[in-house]
Amino acid sequence: MFSCTKLRFNMHILFFTLSLLILSCSSFTPQDYASALEKSILFFEGQRSGKLPSNQRLTWRADSGLSDGSGYHVDLVGGYYDAGDNVKFGLPMAFTTTLLSWSIIEFGNSMKSQLGHAEDAVRWGADYLLKAATATPGTLYVQVADPNNDHHCWERPEDMDTARSVYKVSSQNPGSDVAAETAAALAAASIVFKDSDPSYSNRLLKTAMNVFDFADRYKGSYSDSLGSVVCPFYCSYSGYHDELLWGASWLHRASGDSSYLSYIQSNGHTLGADEDAYSFSWDDKRAGTKVLLSKGFLENHVQEFQLYKVHSDNYICSLIPGSPNFQAQYTPGGLFYKGSESNLQYVTTSSFLLLTYAKYLRSHEGITTCGTSTITSDKLIALARKQVDYILGNNPARMSYMVGFGQKYPQHVHHRGSSLPSVRAHPGRIGCNDGFQYLNSGSPNPNVLVGAIVGGPDSQDHFADDRNSYQQSEPATYINAPFVGALAFFSD
Repeated sequence: MFSCTKLRFNMHILFFTLSLLILSCSSFTPQDYASALEKSILFFEGQRSGKLPSNQRLTWRADSGLSDGSGYHVDLVGGYYDAGDNVKFGLPMAFTTTLLSWSIIEFGNSMKSQLGHAEDAVRWGADYLLKAATATPGTLYVQVADPNNDHHCWERPEDMDTARSVYKVSSQNPGSDVAAETAAALAAASIVFKDSDPSYSNRLLKTAMNVFDFADRYKGSYSDSLGSVVCPFYCSYSGYHDELLWGASWLHRASGDSSYLSYIQSNGHTLGADEDAYSFSWDDKRAGTKVLLSKGFLENHVQEFQLYKVHSDNYICSLIPGSPNFQAQYTPGGLFYKGSESNLQYVTTSSFLLLTYAKYLRSHEGITTCGTSTITSDKLIALARKQVDYILGNNPARMSYMVGFGQKYPQHVHHRGSSLPSVRAHPGRIGCNDGFQYLNSGSPNPNVLVGAIVGGPDSQDHFADDRNSYQQSEPATYINAPFVGALAFFSD
């Protein structure tokens, strides 16, 4: 780990290094990180749609969406609600599944007793994506429920009475972005289950190949095909090129098939290989792809992947104050700040990439060079720790932004199921409009959504613990997914 006594720095990054010296001596113990890891995985049980299993641990949730897809003669039961509403959005769900899988692939050995629960979380998403990809030939189902209608109600998922409309992409109405991300999710999940469930793994990989072929053969953005129901909620602002390269990269890693290497080599330059990107999210996969492919250069010296190592260095350097390539903004309290809505999603993804890249560098005696400065893996780990610790409570507000962790955490989370009485406490139905009294109530949420990471504070470290401030108080699966890997690393 990062040494508090053996520092090597140059004058260009003196302030950065001194900050890391202080912050690397964390106030959190491995046991604290292990507790947070357990909670971060438990959160996904609160987001489950469908028939809940007998070992469901968040028992204030119950079955929901049991007829999803039936009006269209397909089975779309299951999957995850993305955030605080009752819609199943395919693009963020697939990204969540990819990042949960990547967390296990890189840091599963550190998860110990939580590994099985993490695998359950991956399987819950992968099972649904398999259904969505195989229900109808030449079609990928990408969403259940119209968010415009859903947002007119504040009701428990167990009580939903809005239409559960189903949306799909096809050869006539393409969606290369959501399809390629689905392929990435299935391919990454296939790696997770390769040894423990080879039959399931093979099915995942075969389906991933078919979905990727569909994405590549019928090019187009799902925002153009389904704009009125996916925008502005999960509009594909970055386009679909990044997902095609991301999907091919995961298929290459999962299958070892040289055709995917050839695809990356032939198409990389037109799909974003030459572009620097300074954020990583459900929408923009470029930075994550560069880090993923850099492993091929560091590990096997595949020269075609050297470019991805260079761009990975650029991304890492963009996060480091004093670097010639510094692009990031930090709050006065030291939190990486990218956007006013759900900023912690960028904090958890960047932390995960820092740790993953540090692992790759350590394994192969590599370094990152920022101008004339050499940045070691230890410094990447220390920067990631600073962000993780901020989320867990080492911040100016002394508040944990993970629900249920620490003594002080958000009480008014923007989340329907958490904010309304559970069906066990209130068996009678609560109608569409009847729930708004709970949205607007000043009382704490009656059901603790353990492990949920909310959107987080603003650029000045200020946080409004207010359900109506969804930008700050709404959790999401894609905030938690990369944090699972980061917590696993620090728990070990």
